[in-house]
Amino acid sequence: MRGQAIDALETPSVLIDMDIMERNIARMQERCDQLGIDFRPHIKTHKIPDIARRQLEAGAVGIACQKVSEAEVFASAGFRDIQIPYNIVGARKTARLAELAKQAAISVTVDSRAVVDGIAAAAQTAGAHINVLVELVSLGKRTGATPGDALRLAQHISATANLRFAGVMVYPSDAVMRPRLAETLALLEAAGIPARTISGGGSGAIREAHLLPELTEMRVGTYVFWDWGSVDKVYTTFDHCAMRVRATVVSANEASRVILDAGSKSIHSETVEGRYGYIEEFPDARLHQVNEEHGYVDFSACATIPAVGDVLHIIPVHTCVVTNLHNRLYGVRSGLIEQVWDVAARGLVW
Repeated sequence: MRGQAIDALETPSVLIDMDIMERNIARMQERCDQLGIDFRPHIKTHKIPDIARRQLEAGAVGIACQKVSEAEVFASAGFRDIQIPYNIVGARKTARLAELAKQAAISVTVDSRAVVDGIAAAAQTAGAHINVLVELVSLGKRTGATPGDALRLAQHISATANLRFAGVMVYPSDAVMRPRLAETLALLEAAGIPARTISGGGSGAIREAHLLPELTEMRVGTYVFWDWGSVDKVYTTFDHCAMRVRATVVSANEASRVILDAGSKSIHSETVEGRYGYIEEFPDARLHQVNEEHGYVDFSACATIPAVGDVLHIIPVHTCVVTNLHNRLYGVRSGLIEQVWDVAARGLVW
């Protein structure tokens, strides 16, 4: 299929503009280089080893994976520096984590003593060594510890066999987190515990990274493709969105409404301004409803309306979720298919 025109693809299918993706990779790496911090791309956006290799070739120091199953795929593909910024809980998961640590340099994040002890038990049983970062709780209050608890966790990790306290993780690492980060680092310094890594992350956090000079690395995933959600948050512009879902009009029996062959199983069900995607050819069209296999588009604000058989291109609201819905992504350049990527870590969420 490589070298063929994109018209050879069935719909719905997911296109990645190679020129835009390559510029995104280069731009993010350049920004981190300017800041003097390491870049660790999060692969949850693409789940494809070949794209991760391109990120490493551009200068990234390693990768981040969200779950052990994703990390297993990338370790098998030869990646040797993997961070899992997630609480790994349960004997089966921690056993797999410990086995991974025999193949690659593995770091994880924790926010409680229970998580630390579970990981430690698995590492000791397997004879593995694991680097552990303590996550600070952000204003979003998802996961994470307070500064005082972070100190106590760091002390516990440092005293636990087969674990190494590696530093502190913040998500999202917005500038508003600096006082909490500074308090934590001061507590660690007073206790004589070095925090070698201060890891920040979040799609929009790179814009404020210069306001947190304590950071030593940045984790961002969505940047590689970007999406409408990122545009809506003013993280980027449509010019930097590399992903399109290619869809066909399959019904057009009303004067201002058509049905596409892309529904929630192709573009997911997140919205921006009540729309499930931005239609590139008709910016004023409203993709306002999706069933599993149908997308409902209102063209009442448009001067023209497409006909049955016409193909449209949708910039999705959330690119990471779209990747996980498809077996393959197609890298395209100048209207031709250049790459066919199997989504190697598709569906691996445990």
